[in-house]
Amino acid sequence: SSPTAQRHETRSRGVASTTFAMPPRAADKPYTGEEFKGQGSGAGDTLAKVGLFVFFVFTRAVHPTVIDASKSVDPETGKKYFAYGKMTVVLGETFVTIVVAQTMCLLLGGQKEWRKIWEPKPMKIFSIIGFLYALGDYLEMASMGSLGGAAYQILLQSKLIITALMMWGIKGTKQTALQWNILVLVMFSMCVYMLGGKSDSGGGGIPIAGVLNVLLKVTVSCLCAVLSDAYMKEFKDSPIYMQLVQFKCAWCATILMISFADGQTWQNGFFSGWDATTVGVLTSFTVKGWSTMYLLAILDSVLKNIGEACAVLVIYAAQVALPAFDDKFEVPTFLSVMVVILSVTAYVGAKPVVEKATKYDALPASVKK
Repeated sequence: SSPTAQRHETRSRGVASTTFAMPPRAADKPYTGEEFKGQGSGAGDTLAKVGLFVFFVFTRAVHPTVIDASKSVDPETGKKYFAYGKMTVVLGETFVTIVVAQTMCLLLGGQKEWRKIWEPKPMKIFSIIGFLYALGDYLEMASMGSLGGAAYQILLQSKLIITALMMWGIKGTKQTALQWNILVLVMFSMCVYMLGGKSDSGGGGIPIAGVLNVLLKVTVSCLCAVLSDAYMKEFKDSPIYMQLVQFKCAWCATILMISFADGQTWQNGFFSGWDATTVGVLTSFTVKGWSTMYLLAILDSVLKNIGEACAVLVIYAAQVALPAFDDKFEVPTFLSVMVVILSVTAYVGAKPVVEKATKYDALPASVKK
């Protein structure tokens, strides 16, 4: 044979001997699922998740508490009211967020990223959602005018019922008898707290207008949450601070129009009635707005719902302990708060159990044996 052919034969033998001499690869072993068990779930990750959960509860508890503390008391009637224009703090928050978020765009992404804010397609979508969020802020301040912080946070738990009804009507997702029973328990526990509590509107009784405003606020918030989750994923390449600008432009314009019609914001002067607690409300709105977008993307839905429920207890403890409030510790009120919290956590905990039971029922009879 020719020298060229001999070289090819020698090379082939070398490759073959090397190939057969190699030990079995790890990839040849069957995958059992244990290879990565325990990775990425160390103590550091657990502490980080606990820290985020505590911060989430803190922000949810502080916000209505600060709003409640910012009210003034009429010396003649004893009725609590907002001495400042309710829309001034919301309008101030939208302005602050728009300025800060655009500054972040320029510093982190330059003019190229800043120009992407104004692209028509995402701007149109997020403007519609921002309009709905603005209505939610208006309803929140309107309801807080006649409700205390704990009552407001408790009524927010009605989102579980409203979400279940929405999912049933829109997607056809049904709840089991167990889940409906717990939802009814949540509703009755809220009624017990409201019947045993007192309103801030003076004269006692249940502030019907405040309750209706909260229910409308919850309905709008549930719709906003569904739309935000869908479209923020569609435009996931855009940073959250860029999306905040797209939200807040229509948000700001809507609040501005409402402020011209409320008969208080501009007629009395924009900063009329402002004090240190009003600045606290502005700060709370800002922190809540930013943290909501970031934390809701990190925490799962179970922790979010439990965190919302735990915030009720934190608010009640703050209203009892802080001198800014005249609430006193009462066993019936405390127990009604605990019933609300436990019923909410029971509903949240029932969901994975129901899902597993549904999957098991769908299995063939031969597999179940």
